[in-house]
Amino acid sequence: MDPAFSIPSFYKGRSVFVTGASGFLGKALIEKLLRSCPGIREIFLLMRPKNHASIDERLRQLLTNSLFDTLRHKQPRCFDKLIPVEGDIGIEGLGLSVADRDILIEKTSVIFHVAANVRFDDALRDAVLINVRSTRDICVLSSMMKNLVVLVHVSTVYSQVDKLVIDETVYPTKVDWRKMIQVVESLDEDILKVFQSKYTGTLPNTYAFTKRLAEQVIADYSGSLPCIICRPSIVTGTLKEPVKGWLDNFNGPIALFIGLGKGVTRLIYTNSIARDNYVPTDIVIKALIVAAWKHGSRTTVMQSKFPLVYNCTDYHSKSPRHRMMTKIGEVALEKYSYEGMIWAPYMIIINSPFFYKLLLILLHVMPALFIDGLLLLAGKRPR
Repeated sequence: MDPAFSIPSFYKGRSVFVTGASGFLGKALIEKLLRSCPGIREIFLLMRPKNHASIDERLRQLLTNSLFDTLRHKQPRCFDKLIPVEGDIGIEGLGLSVADRDILIEKTSVIFHVAANVRFDDALRDAVLINVRSTRDICVLSSMMKNLVVLVHVSTVYSQVDKLVIDETVYPTKVDWRKMIQVVESLDEDILKVFQSKYTGTLPNTYAFTKRLAEQVIADYSGSLPCIICRPSIVTGTLKEPVKGWLDNFNGPIALFIGLGKGVTRLIYTNSIARDNYVPTDIVIKALIVAAWKHGSRTTVMQSKFPLVYNCTDYHSKSPRHRMMTKIGEVALEKYSYEGMIWAPYMIIINSPFFYKLLLILLHVMPALFIDGLLLLAGKRPR
């Protein structure tokens, strides 16, 4: 490849704006950009004060993560390129000050919109404001950036979970995202709960619903902005970079795996022959960076009705079935057991609603009540 068209050369001298910088994917994205694109000018990180810690303090804390150990030893000065910008995706206009907004407009040429509320059980209002309205606000901000070459929106393949085959296209939504924002901004929370199922329709939760709406936001702005959408599946620990197996959260299946390993969880309501689709963190991060390079390095800017969409997933036929995952876990636990196990690990997969509820009482509720009773008798607080 001609060095002039390489990925590091594309990012050389550029200012990048990242939302969701303190999150799981955000940290991995920052690390990879600093390590593999040393010529990058600066990375603006949208952060909010939290627990009485300023954004500067939060950035210092973030950089103590083991993910950054390699950079700390080999490129310690690279962290000077990280510039925290105070804001909040839950606030209209991203909570940016006028001064910070002007700086971003003047300097930014690449945006990675990674921030999102990933809770499946979140209230409709919070999910819409964080996942949909913030995406609109990012697009509005982007439209004022004179040097912008690409806006990468991180979605999820599970925003289309009700489809058997998910093509790399933006699917139409039954609800207009503009009206949805107006609804949650004007209606009471109790009223929204009543209508929630009507809005989400066939989608299982507010997360999938709002991520689909956010894709439509990007699609509607793609006629005037250089937008692309990346849809990873279930993101797990790193495969190789910068270290194998790095993971720092309990999102998605991780909490379930730990619960099973400790013997806390013994029952799963699912189909034993179904498959989950997992993709390592470092593979997703590479996909985001490469997609931005491919789209942003075009010599001719072509606007289209819909943005380019990249599904970042594993081949479905190669993903292990749930029953195989169970066997893999049992073999692994024989060699690597968890600390603090309360029961010998054993998982039952069941897809009968009746027997699931029955076994839930026998294997989860009754043992929990028994242990809580023993703790009370011992004068301790039930857990």
